[in-house]
Amino acid sequence: MTIENGTVTTRVDDGIATVSFMHPKSNSLPGPLLAQLARTIRELGEDSNVRVISLGSEGNGAFCAGASFAELQSITDEATGKTFFMGFATLILALIRCPKFIVTRVHGKTVGGGVGIVAASDYAIATSAASVRLSELAVGIGPFVVGPCIERKIGLAAFSAMAVDADWRDGHWALTHGLYSKLQENVADLDSAVAKLTNTLSASNPEAMSRLKAGFWAGTEGWDELLADRAASSGTLVLTNFARRAITGRG
Repeated sequence: MTIENGTVTTRVDDGIATVSFMHPKSNSLPGPLLAQLARTIRELGEDSNVRVISLGSEGNGAFCAGASFAELQSITDEATGKTFFMGFATLILALIRCPKFIVTRVHGKTVGGGVGIVAASDYAIATSAASVRLSELAVGIGPFVVGPCIERKIGLAAFSAMAVDADWRDGHWALTHGLYSKLQENVADLDSAVAKLTNTLSASNPEAMSRLKAGFWAGTEGWDELLADRAASSGTLVLTNFARRAITGRG
């Protein structure tokens, strides 16, 4: 991919696959980047040399700014809208159905679809400065595609609050509500904690981890249809006058 569409890099060492994504606009997620991430996760899930996946993003700013505003602004019909939001659905399904544990490293603020990535991971380690926010309602849409995995991870009450008020919630809130599994004070400690856990998991029984993960996500077998319906709904809402004004900054 070109730098404008972002990049995905992967390396495998001693059974640990480290996946890192980058986009110049605060690690936002345009369609090509979403597709590449999903392909990468699926391929690593099938790689017998990989026993655990470490997922993160690059830079010192945001972990993920969510959907690409430029791409949202370019949507002109429902089919294109559904296709864009299906990018998030495809990535979420790849994450939860990958037979390897996915440990996500969250170094900074996370918005919208980025929160969905964290929720669809099996274990997330973050810094205390890694605040989270669902801002979709503010731009006339709603966290429909990422909603099921977030609700499953933190519960209906916490998810409803995030979806309704779009306030920032700090890392301690995310830890208390189960979005994060562990919190570190700084990036150096974050990297140490991620390395310690992934090294431990790389030496663990792959079959046991695969069966555990299947249990974690039991009951999501119907999510292909559910997330496709949610993507279609978002693709329709993004064309409403309210959403167009909010996305283009004219309302």
